[in-house]
Amino acid sequence: MDWTERYRPLHLSDIVGNGAAIRQIADWAREWTKGSRPLILYGKPGTGKTSAAHALARDMQWETIELNASDQRTKSAIERVAGNSSTTASLSGAQRKLIIIDEADNLHGTSDRGGAKAIGDLIRGSFHPIILIANDLFAIPKELKKRCEPVQFKALPARSIVPRLRHICRSEARDCNEEALLAIAESASGDMRAAVNMLYAAAIGSPSLDTRGIATSKKDGRATIFDLVAHLFRARSDEELLRLSYEVADTPDTIIQWVGENTRYILSPTDRNDAYRSISRADEFIGYTFRRQYYTLWRYATALMLIGTARASQGSKLAGRIAPPGRWKVMAGMRRQKAIRTAVLNKFSRRLRMPQQTLRDDFLTPIALMIDACAPSFAREFDLDADELNFFLHDRERSVRITRDSAAVPDLPDTQKSPPSPPEQETISRKKTADSQSTLFDGF
Repeated sequence: MDWTERYRPLHLSDIVGNGAAIRQIADWAREWTKGSRPLILYGKPGTGKTSAAHALARDMQWETIELNASDQRTKSAIERVAGNSSTTASLSGAQRKLIIIDEADNLHGTSDRGGAKAIGDLIRGSFHPIILIANDLFAIPKELKKRCEPVQFKALPARSIVPRLRHICRSEARDCNEEALLAIAESASGDMRAAVNMLYAAAIGSPSLDTRGIATSKKDGRATIFDLVAHLFRARSDEELLRLSYEVADTPDTIIQWVGENTRYILSPTDRNDAYRSISRADEFIGYTFRRQYYTLWRYATALMLIGTARASQGSKLAGRIAPPGRWKVMAGMRRQKAIRTAVLNKFSRRLRMPQQTLRDDFLTPIALMIDACAPSFAREFDLDADELNFFLHDRERSVRITRDSAAVPDLPDTQKSPPSPPEQETISRKKTADSQSTLFDGF
């Protein structure tokens, strides 16, 4: 286990710095009622926002429900995961649940379609406390900000980081001098997580740590994975490649995917095979690292993949843009398709009063044939966007055109509508649903 997880604060009293924010969080939790506003913990990465939320739940003996950017945060996903949790009692016997929505400033794109509105609905109807976490307060949708109470987490000064690093060194039985710890704390630029990661990288395979030992583990904000890959195709020394690998934020299991993807720029088939052989051997060491939890092996994996690939690429030029790992694009596409399929099944199962499994197994093909024949009508009646319509048509251009034309059809002005009484409204709604479905399915 890496040190950031091993030494993650368990209680609010363990959080380093930001005393005012911690006190505000604790007071909010003690006085929380159903009418209390949710909190937005915001500030630069590594200042303890997520750790504080989990520590608060542990101190209050609350159950936690968490959604972050790695999860689907569509309207249906939030309603399914957090929505149900917000109105039901805890199965573990806890008095309350703390609903944590991480990276709330990153609700964008198809994968998070409807997420901001769903979170707003969640806030209005929740019987449990809610905390949103963000790096940038101004990137959070306005409708969410106005319903929440902001709590700022500020960058940590180096003098606050050093005692924590000293505690970790003592716990790990490492001899670390004060000058080295101060150098790490200043290099982290207020980011506790980065400081612990740098300490961990510098301490691998060494019982003691001094300023010479941290020279290759300081965080350089200018070094990125693109710099590292570009250096593979230049006449650089082995020492410089390894130094650069320690400056990038990515770990070897991520670096190897970038190196493998861009090995295609090596022109000679023989040299390319040599590079892949080195990458394959490095991958074995990465596997050993995770199986044995012995992270010293990461150094061997890094040296094998970088030095082996760099020597094989001599004479080759970086012809073209550095490409991210191809599997990432495939995985992102699969997640996007899965989200679209889920949204489609939810809409049709509700409108047709049919279980999703039955709809998926027996009726998707006939429905697709009917939609192909009457696409505009289905797009309007089922409120399908271009992605959802394309799920059936497999014709992106046609789907975009149909949804655009459907959106351009004006609704009846409100002045021409006479609102019926509630009993009449329910009757009309049922009749409208039955008539629309009858019309759509007529003749099939």
